[in-house]
Formats: sequence, structure tokens, C-alpha cells
Amino acid sequence: MTVTYVGGPTAILEYAGLRILLDPTFDPPQTYDSDGEPLTKTAGPGVDVADLGAIDVILLSHHEHEDNLDRSGRELVLRTPTLSTAKAGVDLGKPVIGLDCWEEHRIGNVTVTAAPALHGPPGAERLVGPVIGFLLEAPDEPTVYVSGDNASLELVQQIADRFPSIDVAVLFAGAARVPSIDAALTLTSVDAAKAAQILGASRVVGLHTEDWEHFSETRADLEAAFDGTGLLLDTPRGVTVSIDSRHHSVLAGSR
Repeated sequence: MTVTYVGGPTAILEYAGLRILLDPTFDPPQTYDSDGEPLTKTAGPGVDVADLGAIDVILLSHHEHEDNLDRSGRELVLRTPTLSTAKAGVDLGKPVIGLDCWEEHRIGNVTVTAAPALHGPPGAERLVGPVIGFLLEAPDEPTVYVSGDNASLELVQQIADRFPSIDVAVLFAGAARVPSIDAALTLTSVDAAKAAQILGASRVVGLHTEDWEHFSETRADLEAAFDGTGLLLDTPRGVTVSIDSRHHSVLAGSR
């Protein structure tokens, strides 16, 4: 298994023979008017969309905010098999497949299960819309959890109860905040560390901490929360990093 961090929430996972893209954002820096909430992107992607290569499937936690799906990302979604929320399946149409909570979808040897997620405090869904996470399973491969924009540790506990052997946790942190909601919309750094503990993960990939002004906590905050645990992988922008249950390493010449 490998991961290539692109920027923001975006990463490429190579898993069980598939190249999987998470929450595609490839636009240059700019400000978007997202439902009346300005969202400002401060850095471009670590991998240009033209250099992305073949993608087998996109896992899209939700489609209604540009920090998880920007204009370039939408173009990719419209021509690439994509798994997302049931609402995204309706709003975006083919080739997006909308999944309900705990629904499974098979791609090659990989079983993808839609995991519950809450984009903020209880009641936030009516303001920010639905969001999901994903669980990946395949024979002789680690079990992987991708949180999406989830902020609820209670839901993380539900996932751990249902999937007691999660090896790799891909956690969207950054404690995103907007003026209209007085709470973090994604995991805080401290809660990300708690989530990893709840899940019993052997390795953690941290995303969603850079490149957007409304992320209130940084990559440095996330690293501080995981200090001394040995769980959080170093994922330099644009570099492919290999993952196993024992160690991780940067693959030579993989920019």
C-alpha cells in the first residue's frame, strides 16, 4: 500500500491493485463563495492534475464544498467511477454511485463500505449537508479507514465496534471552522489522536490540515498531538510513501 499526499484532503492511495483518489482538489489558489461562506485556498496541488495518471475510483466524502471537491475535481468526477453520499449520486449523476451508511460496493478485489460521518456538531448536517467515510478491505491487505470530513468520535467508536481490526486510518483533521457554526467541522488534532486510539490503528495518514484559510489547526498541531506515538506517517507533498503494519518509507524517485 502507498499514499501520495496532494494537498488539503486530497491523496492517492495505491491499494490491492487499485489507484484510489480521495476528495479531488487540483485548482490553483483562489477564493470560492461556498453557500455564502467564502473559502480561500492558499496553495496549489503537489501533483498536477495532468500528471495524475490513471485512477480506478474516486472516494468523495461529499460534493458540496470546494475544499473537498473543486472545479478541477468535478471534471475528474464526471469521467471517473466515484463513490460518495447518496445525495451526491443524485446531484452529480453518473458515474457517481451514491452509498448509504454501511452499504458495500465491490471494485476488483476491494470491498468499500460507506462509514457514518458527521461534518460538525450534531445538527450540522442541515447546514453543511451529508458526508461519509469509507472502509477498504481486500484479501491479504490491511483494513483501511478513510474518515472524510467527520468530526464525531462517537461515530468513530461505532466504526471501531463494527470493524475491530483497522490497520491504517486516514484522518481528515485541521478543525475546519466557518463563521456560521460555532464548532469544528472536522477532527481537531487532539480528537484525531483519540480517533486513532479508538480504532487501534497501526498507522495514521493525516490529511486536511493545509492549504485552506478556514482550517484552524495546522500540520504542526497534528504532529504535536501524535508526538511520541509513532503512528503518524511523514507524508511530504507530492511524494509517494509506502505503508505496512511495521514501518513506512519514502519510495526513491517517486515525485
